[in-house]
Amino acid sequence: MRVLAAMSGGVDSAVAAARAVDAGHEVVGVHLALSANPGTLRTGSRGCCSKEDSGDARRAADVLGIPFYVWDFADRFKEDVIDDFVAAYAAGETPNPCLRCNEKIKFSALADRAVALGFDAVVTGHYARLEDGVLRRAVDADKDQSYVLAVLTADQLARAMFPVGDTPKPRIREEAAERGLAVANKPDSHDICFIPSGDTQAFLGAKIGIRPGAVLDADGTKLADHEGVHGFTIGQRKGLGLPGPAADGKPRYVTGIDPVSGDVHVGSAKDLEVWTVLADRAIWTAGDTPSGPIECVAQVRAHGGTAPAVAEAVDGGLVVRLREPLTGVARGQAVVLYRPDADGDEVLGSGTISGTEREPHSYASELVSDSAR
Repeated sequence: MRVLAAMSGGVDSAVAAARAVDAGHEVVGVHLALSANPGTLRTGSRGCCSKEDSGDARRAADVLGIPFYVWDFADRFKEDVIDDFVAAYAAGETPNPCLRCNEKIKFSALADRAVALGFDAVVTGHYARLEDGVLRRAVDADKDQSYVLAVLTADQLARAMFPVGDTPKPRIREEAAERGLAVANKPDSHDICFIPSGDTQAFLGAKIGIRPGAVLDADGTKLADHEGVHGFTIGQRKGLGLPGPAADGKPRYVTGIDPVSGDVHVGSAKDLEVWTVLADRAIWTAGDTPSGPIECVAQVRAHGGTAPAVAEAVDGGLVVRLREPLTGVARGQAVVLYRPDADGDEVLGSGTISGTEREPHSYASELVSDSAR
């Protein structure tokens, strides 16, 4: 096939491109310039899309002997990822920018251009597996990125390749060194790529400004003032501006955020428990919407936060009833559904969390029919 390798300048995408070459594909490398200030150099493991990253990607392409280009997607990235990120926090949500970047940039804008230019697929260094069109978790559980890829449609997955998902990360670094790739020991990027300082609150504060509100206890008692709901997320324990723990000596957590009134509600760890997750924008990675409730394992954060559940497609969204309560479930994050078999690695679908319900529910204890098969 004729494939386009998205090369970030890191070790994973370089090895992914190399493996595509080994497989006999006609490979062209492309680096996405996503920063409005591409002259900025990255600092250690913070930041990406920098001048340094572009140079690293180009050198890797030279070693592999493949053509290489830089495509400017900075405006699209700002609109679809950065602006979306800021707007979500202003609305009291907790967005996942990596998920949105995959959905809107790498497998929409990039893939669309690739297809228009005659490419058959896009190759990336994501840690996930594709088997007969089925998206699965990576072999390396610590690096698995199936959660942030679960927003991709069946059509998008049909044009994707994830060559490194079957290999543990240490082996990928060894392979890069064996191939003579200078990025073999380059640090992985951490935190949010467009906030290289790592100070998310300062970044949001500069974008949103001061929007005063109150921190309220479970009974409505005002405990403190704050400068904006963008400084909080569900489950947050530190940085609440409170003089100390609750009267019982136990810590308090953010349990609710009201962007209209500006109220931030805090409570106990028990107050964080939710039994039902509601989601918009359901995406079924296999392409077909289940005709009824299905057994699954629901995951509500990129790493961790899983529970057995029964999910049902409702009005283009999802109702996910958990068999065990989860905590720290925030609007704006994704709920990703996995098949509840022995492997538990097959992605069924996803939705963007729009709400939660804390009351325990009752339903038949026997397994429901798995109409997603």
